Amino acid sequence: MTAAVSSPSMRRPARPDLRLLLGIVLVLASIGGVWFTVQAARTTAPAYVATRTIVPGDVVTAEAVRSVEVSLGTVAENYLTADALQTGVVATRTIEAGELVPAASVGSPDAARTTRVVVRSAVDVPASVSAGTVVEVWAAPQRERGIYDAPRILVADATVVSVARDESMIGGGAAQLELVIPRADVAAALTAMSDQSALSVVPVAGAGS
Repeated sequence: MTAAVSSPSMRRPARPDLRLLLGIVLVLASIGGVWFTVQAARTTAPAYVATRTIVPGDVVTAEAVRSVEVSLGTVAENYLTADALQTGVVATRTIEAGELVPAASVGSPDAARTTRVVVRSAVDVPASVSAGTVVEVWAAPQRERGIYDAPRILVADATVVSVARDESMIGGGAAQLELVIPRADVAAALTAMSDQSALSVVPVAGAGS
């Protein structure tokens, strides 16, 4: 009796090893991810860096910033663009010198909710107080000449624009400060200055300049 011999053409084709295919796919995906990361790191986009401290309410002009090429990747849209700079924007918070200008830190001039006042502090302010420092303004209403009530917070959140110190005053000196304050506090601030309340400007604890 003759044994039947299977013809090679009748054998079933070998199935591909699924684990091998999966391994190849993973390797290719890894290579693609590394390539994309390298390409993204090499791609730069223009952004703007503050050349000086910009305080809330300042118009952000071409003189206040300089253009730099940086690798921002997918977050490039989160920073100030040339179109926004040309349109005209104002700072809505303090932007430190050397800081990349975030788009969220500027806004339309029409939407500004702050204004500037000049306040004379009855006492000098610390040497650390400078442009960009966040301060509180305290007021002690004058009851009668030379006699004042207990001080209270007049403006809880003001930002210093500039400081002029007067060391000639007896008793430790005084200071005149230009401040950015919320528009809602303007009436109270002007009233305190007109009724000769004793004003004091103090830095907010933990706030950087």
